[in-house]
Amino acid sequence: MLNGLLIAFATYSKIPVPQADWNDRRYAMCFFPLVGAAVALVLGAWLTLCDVLRFGGVVRGTVGAAIPLFVTGGIHMDGFMDTSDALASWQPPEKRLEILKDSHVGAFAVIGCSIYLLTMAGLMSELHGQDVWALGACYVLSRTLSAWSMTWMKSARPGGILDGFAKTAQNRAIVVSTILYGSICTGVLFAAMGRTAVLPIAAAVFSMVHYKRMAYQQFGGVTGDLAGYFVQTMEWMCIFAVFVGGRI
Repeated sequence: MLNGLLIAFATYSKIPVPQADWNDRRYAMCFFPLVGAAVALVLGAWLTLCDVLRFGGVVRGTVGAAIPLFVTGGIHMDGFMDTSDALASWQPPEKRLEILKDSHVGAFAVIGCSIYLLTMAGLMSELHGQDVWALGACYVLSRTLSAWSMTWMKSARPGGILDGFAKTAQNRAIVVSTILYGSICTGVLFAAMGRTAVLPIAAAVFSMVHYKRMAYQQFGGVTGDLAGYFVQTMEWMCIFAVFVGGRI
């Protein structure tokens, strides 16, 4: 279990951890959602500091949008950008998979990343320290559903990173952890937002449905890049839902 925790943080974050045994990745995805908790912890500290020192919206928003990239090393944003390029190509699935593997950055990747970060900065500029619990649930839930999807969605690229994790994962443990994390996140959202918690929950469900449909139709299955795209888009939608819920 400890080895799985180390692999999860070594793979999906820039947080220094001791050396792990990479031959045993069975439980790594069970701890993937805890990376989201780490993101939420740093982000919550920042938003609370902004409240105390009365920082303006521009500083609050721009740093807030950048914090998840600092904590994760941008691994999910990399997938988001690659997927943006592939989707904009309007090519057959085989060609889209080749674009995902291309290390070059296309125009649509830059445009997509710019729009994402600008809009996320705008959302963060409107959130405060008291929103940290709802934000934390969003960051944990996105990774929970991403790990769960790996256990039942077909892989578009046998031998890829995601496929490697899927083949060695302990699926039963992932399902149990999904139920646990999902229940906690749902409880936290309702405790923090009341009835409006249905908005980020609905956003999460919609994101999952869209992810499966898009991955199967456009790529023939899921890949590591598509999983990154899913994490980023679901976080944006859920955080937007938190923002809207706070205004209702």
